[in-house]
Amino acid sequence: MNTHHAGQHAPGCYEIRLQGRLDRRWSTWFDGMTVTTRSDPAGALTILRGHVVDQAALHGLLARLRDIGLPLISIIRVEPDTELGHGIAGEENDR
Repeated sequence: MNTHHAGQHAPGCYEIRLQGRLDRRWSTWFDGMTVTTRSDPAGALTILRGHVVDQAALHGLLARLRDIGLPLISIIRVEPDTELGHGIAGEENDR
């Protein structure tokens, strides 16, 4: 078993994709993460993107998402300047 987890408590930028729609006003509940939505062939897609201070904060964020009940599609750690959500900002909706 590998017990060395270098940087596991370091801050990072994450992109979380959910099936369903959340308004941008939820960003306050998610520690200021950017909340965008877009239509997808399978339905609405919500993307949360932003800075997370450590792994404990990330687990807290995931617990809040669990409580909302939207299915989790993916979560990835990204570079702060990476444009993984390219094309999404222009498709924001607040329904």
